[in-house]
Amino acid sequence: MKIDALIEALNAETKEERLAALREIKALTDKGELKAPEKTSYVNNHIHTVYSFSPYSPTKALYMAWQNGLSTAGIMDHDSVSGAYEFIEAGEILGMPVTVGAECRLNMKGTALEGKRINNPDQISVAYSAIHGIPHQMLPKFDAFFEGCRRHRNLRNLKMCRKINEIMLPYGVSIDFKKDVLPLSSSWEGGSVTERHILFALANKLIERYPTPAELLEFLENEMHLKLSEKVRGQIADGDKTPQFYAYDVLGALKSDLVEKFYIPATDECPSAEEYIALCRETGAISAYAYLGDVGNSVTGDKKTQKFEDDYIDLLFDELKRLGYNAVTYMPSRNTKEQLERVMWMCREYGFFEISGEDINSPRQSFICKAMDDPMFSHLTDATYKLIAHEEAATKDITKAMFYKA
Repeated sequence: MKIDALIEALNAETKEERLAALREIKALTDKGELKAPEKTSYVNNHIHTVYSFSPYSPTKALYMAWQNGLSTAGIMDHDSVSGAYEFIEAGEILGMPVTVGAECRLNMKGTALEGKRINNPDQISVAYSAIHGIPHQMLPKFDAFFEGCRRHRNLRNLKMCRKINEIMLPYGVSIDFKKDVLPLSSSWEGGSVTERHILFALANKLIERYPTPAELLEFLENEMHLKLSEKVRGQIADGDKTPQFYAYDVLGALKSDLVEKFYIPATDECPSAEEYIALCRETGAISAYAYLGDVGNSVTGDKKTQKFEDDYIDLLFDELKRLGYNAVTYMPSRNTKEQLERVMWMCREYGFFEISGEDINSPRQSFICKAMDDPMFSHLTDATYKLIAHEEAATKDITKAMFYKA
């Protein structure tokens, strides 16, 4: 099989096909028939896969991390651990240490953060939180925990599709949740369906209707009256030159302006902070608050200028400590140096473990975070190896988990 076909097979329909292709690529590399990637010290603990929203299967995601020279990588899907076993096996094939985790949204009602815009651009009183270093024998518990979240989320997804169709009715465009959205996901295998899936389905419909980037831009700007940044406008205008990015760029344009018009607040699908902390404690996993910080010029082009936790960060850290969080995770490329220096200082003051990870869910995003070259972040690489050691030890013996309490 030619290398291009092998790489394409990394996103094949079944994990068996995907892993078989990876084994063959690794064998060819070991024989010297393919050039081995250059090793670096970069790490990334926050890579999404097709089990939430991403152009990459767990196998392809790890292949991309390996090819980019990462020394280790971590899977992080929304409301799902269904890609974890494949990610672990892919790591074994490549001889690459990995970590497994998941991301979910918590209802902060009844906490000091109720009524505040925390780290969720779409909804107040809801906080994104990560689960890192899940001991492998505990993955079934997380799958059961998230099953209800996904079921309730899909009921809301169906309603949001109806709202989008109301918005798009004047333009003669509609999407069907079962026919257009679900096939873009891995929901039949325990994957989640997100707002990005819905908007990706809409992006595909618009691309089909407007066959050139110029025609689509005309529609988006002059009929739908979307306000596109120069960066996003330029990316879409070059869509015929970069077809691998085109639909994702259209998705980004839609996400930045349309979500607030069709978004329905999440309720039953969001566990409470107490339920989340209790599960992490029971399973030996690491609970981590995902710091966002006030957003200025969005790195990814799909986030508006918006204020989040920075105005009440002392209250935030007090409440995270009271609730029983173990860690704070943040993205070195997403914030100013001043924001990150303050967060790192506060993590040390409050005794929170620090975890880094660059959110990967689009082909435009780099697996390498150059911001990590700054010596101020060297401790985050060390923390990643502590995270790996925790996961390995806790998988063998839960009492060896980093934050284990009898």
